Amino acid sequence: QVQLVESGGGLVPAGGSLRLSCAASGRTASLSTMGWFRQAPGEEREFVVAINRIGNTNYADSLKGRFTISEDNAKNTVYLQMNNLRPEDTAVYYCAARYSIGVPTERAQYNFWGQGTHVTVSS
Repeated sequence: QVQLVESGGGLVPAGGSLRLSCAASGRTASLSTMGWFRQAPGEEREFVVAINRIGNTNYADSLKGRFTISEDNAKNTVYLQMNNLRPEDTAVYYCAARYSIGVPTERAQYNFWGQGTHVTVSS
């Protein structure tokens, strides 16, 4: 099994920045891809970004240019740098991981999920 733990959420004013972290533990040697989803109140969980072990990335089109994913394979950790945050970015951000090498956008393609970290952007 794999455990994912997110951190770094919080309250930030519009225009501010946050960096989220997701640390994987357990049977991490089998993981190929990690990513982020988010779920705003009353909304479906949506794809944000994913990265695989060879550095391929896939971003939600609407977030390109403001959000950046990076990884530290030695630490089994991925980071989500979020800049120029907007109130509509308010959501619970979930880390996800999968065994296969692709970087899909569909929730069902991911094998493991974290508990989520709250991000609130005030106007």
